[in-house]
Amino acid sequence: MRPEISDDGQCFVCGKDNPKGLGIEFRSSEEGVVAEFIASAEHQGYRNIVHGGIIAALLDEASIKAASSSGITAVTAEIRLRYKNPLFINEHAIIKAKIVRERGDLIEAEAFIRRSDDSKMIARCSTKLYVQGE
Repeated sequence: MRPEISDDGQCFVCGKDNPKGLGIEFRSSEEGVVAEFIASAEHQGYRNIVHGGIIAALLDEASIKAASSSGITAVTAEIRLRYKNPLFINEHAIIKAKIVRERGDLIEAEAFIRRSDDSKMIARCSTKLYVQGE
């Protein structure tokens, strides 16, 4: 038996009840969702650079939040991620995501993370999300 898909506040990226999580707050925008992130040293891979897995988790969650902001419960089926530039520790970043196509039980989303000071692209992804039944 599969567990129910629901939010219990423990999500690593956005869970408000997860003391070890990132605590990211996504908000709706004209095109989808947007959030802000400032990494600390506990998020680093190489010295002073945010670990790529943290960036991947942020983009994955942003894609899911783009679907949920439209009232759709979905899970990630596929993510294609391209890293462009490093994100440094204590650097302010903006994350955005939007739905680009809906086809039956699949949704396609796009997400990116940019530095807020110079708008330099850190990473972008295209994501396929599988819509969950009611």
